Amino acid sequence: MQNVKIGLIGAGQIGKMHLDQYKNIPGVEVAAVCDVNAEEARQVAEKYGIRNVYSDFRELLAQEDLVAVDVCLHNNLHQPVTSAALEAGKHVYCEKPIAGSYTDGLRMVEDAERFGRMLHIQLGKLYDTETWAAKRLIDEGKLGKLYHARSTGFRRRNRPFVDGYGTASFTRKETAGGGAMYDMGVYHISRMLYLLGNPQVQRISGQVYQEMAMNEERRAASGFNVEEMGAGFVKMDGGITLDIIESWSLHLGGLEGSSLVGSEGGIRFSGAVSEKEPNRFSYHTTIADLDMDCTVNLELAALRHQRLSPYPDAYASSQHHWIAALSGQVPLLPTAQIALNTMLISEGLFLSHELGREVSVDEVKQRSVSCSISL
Repeated sequence: MQNVKIGLIGAGQIGKMHLDQYKNIPGVEVAAVCDVNAEEARQVAEKYGIRNVYSDFRELLAQEDLVAVDVCLHNNLHQPVTSAALEAGKHVYCEKPIAGSYTDGLRMVEDAERFGRMLHIQLGKLYDTETWAAKRLIDEGKLGKLYHARSTGFRRRNRPFVDGYGTASFTRKETAGGGAMYDMGVYHISRMLYLLGNPQVQRISGQVYQEMAMNEERRAASGFNVEEMGAGFVKMDGGITLDIIESWSLHLGGLEGSSLVGSEGGIRFSGAVSEKEPNRFSYHTTIADLDMDCTVNLELAALRHQRLSPYPDAYASSQHHWIAALSGQVPLLPTAQIALNTMLISEGLFLSHELGREVSVDEVKQRSVSCSISL
């Protein structure tokens, strides 16, 4: 079987991480790279053995042998580049979040349908062994009727740029659209939506914060105008509810991991209960009128599943899954639809904060405006 040829658009920190992963995936060739910084693109191409180098993404899209592109740009560039790639006949793998706003993400999903191409969003938590185990328990009815989930994400004090990690582009609405919710929350919320069956959102209530002290020189240099923490509550179809807390920076020693409960059982995902004592994945149920708190040998279960699978690496990571889908080995998970619903929740949380009240899904959709940067 011939290698699937793809092009990388954006050779920065995230782009290099994607290239490092592609090196370990059979059946794929990164045949082109593009970055507005021509020298950076050239150096990356030399390091990773990439034949074609561009500084204009439109020239990369004109390369006929490319089946797909990988978009590793700032959030507000996702939609214009993705839509152009879809129109050019390329399948698209895009970094999270889907875009800088719901309306931009919706356009991407609609363009993928209109041009008959696959759109895949990087939702890394969907491929964790814990997520796989939770899905097994749910599919076999071990949780019964699902009705509530909790999405948590924790950093003690690790905001991009101001705390020494990443660039200032992560901290500005003009390029990122949002802060902790778009950077980290997308992973945890999307996992809960995936396991719940991606139910339709009805109403959202939320609040965002930027309260903790930071280096004032870094604050000024960063233009920090996004949230460092967000909290919210979501009502969805079927009486399902979801509560959320996501922090880049929070004066606590840790948070319990995300959780999911049903009429017959519940699951807790691993998380930092304290800085010294992380909790593990666990399953909770009642058997013979005895309340059971069960730990699981995830490593052995995952190894056995991998050995028995016809395509053992098809769900090993977001990129492994992307290449497996492009190769026709497995159908693509509905990551674009899940990412769009995740964006709807995040944007609803921001709108609720702005208006000081609970908001309906229709209000969020009507008030959503494009954040895309014109190219």
